[in-house]
Amino acid sequence: MVDTAIAAQQALTGQRRGLRAVTPFLGPAFIAAVAYVDPGNFATNMAGGAQFGYALGWVVLTANLMAMLVQTLSAKLGIATGMSLPETCRERLPRGVVIFLWLQAEAVAMATDLAEFTGAALGLNLVFGLPLWTSALLAALATFAVLAMEVGGFRRLEAAITALVGVVVLAFILEIYLARPPAAAVAGGVFTPRLPGGAALLAVSIVGATVMPHVIYLHSALVRGRVASDGDEARRRLFRFQMVDVLCAMGLAGLINLAMLATAAAVFFTRGDPGAGADLGRVVAGLNGYAGAHAGTVFGVALLVSGVASSCVGTMSGQVVMEGFLRRRIPVFLRRAVTMLPAIVVLALGFSPTKALVLSQVFLSFGIPFALIPLVAFTASRRLMGSLVNRPATTAAAVAVTAVIVALNVYLLATA
Repeated sequence: MVDTAIAAQQALTGQRRGLRAVTPFLGPAFIAAVAYVDPGNFATNMAGGAQFGYALGWVVLTANLMAMLVQTLSAKLGIATGMSLPETCRERLPRGVVIFLWLQAEAVAMATDLAEFTGAALGLNLVFGLPLWTSALLAALATFAVLAMEVGGFRRLEAAITALVGVVVLAFILEIYLARPPAAAVAGGVFTPRLPGGAALLAVSIVGATVMPHVIYLHSALVRGRVASDGDEARRRLFRFQMVDVLCAMGLAGLINLAMLATAAAVFFTRGDPGAGADLGRVVAGLNGYAGAHAGTVFGVALLVSGVASSCVGTMSGQVVMEGFLRRRIPVFLRRAVTMLPAIVVLALGFSPTKALVLSQVFLSFGIPFALIPLVAFTASRRLMGSLVNRPATTAAAVAVTAVIVALNVYLLATA
């Protein structure tokens, strides 16, 4: 069997073609895609589908297209500069700005962990009936176990996280089969944009749960130095392969998100039970009752697996953020232990885990511009990017995405 690094070099030099050429480059976007199917997505998509039916399908689609563009730019920056986005910020921005960006990125990491760790604990609670405290401790142990796989090499950790994503995919294939949402209704929600009254908070939450600021930082680090690519032509070829990686991974994540919303719409909205999506415990009970075949249990398992996988990715992102902005690194298990504290406090105080998930996604959406604005500015710089500099149309699209996200946040504040 050909070593992955050798296969990648053969692809860059044109010795491998077709699917064999793409395969060695698949991985970074799939790691990033974990954040696009995390417990926050479960909460916002199920709430959106239960309350508004298929009407917010276009929000899911739009957010996913934004994610594709953003993750493509992040990968491009890592390939062109050999640095992550936080490292590039440290090298090119004033010290005060760098410190501010680091602080808000750490706050975002805390909000991310709140969603992911709470989701994993809630999944254990819903599937096995364990107390939330016990579930939280077991979720922590599961996360530590997955992170420990990096000792045997990053590829092993990457494979483990990808396998966990596969479980989520299989779970929602089954959910769609059991819920049987009408294809015409799903398509109508996806391709007919409208915002029902009272849907603004959930729309912003869906964007916050889909376009995730911490993986904007992470993706640039994952492709940085992954494959040696000397020369403009090799870097351009490498970028094309990474675009395929992004399209496959983000496309899959988008389908999972749409499946969540469609399942909730078919099972709860059509039965006149819009409040079911506001609590994931009611979602599990409702799926078991309405769809049968242990549909709720399958949903709970997917939530648990998603929480563990995305918690690992969140920890990796936190390492990239601190190392990039400050040139400091702390042990990964220490970071995991510290960042899970807010989630433990939330569970201890008896705050609704589902509500915590939704609110954390709103907070995340406010962190997106602080990652996007530097990313767009850097990738539009020919001096920095060389032959991989954005085309004018790409920069215009990226600016438009940033403007839409900022506008959504301002609207949310004005109507709160």
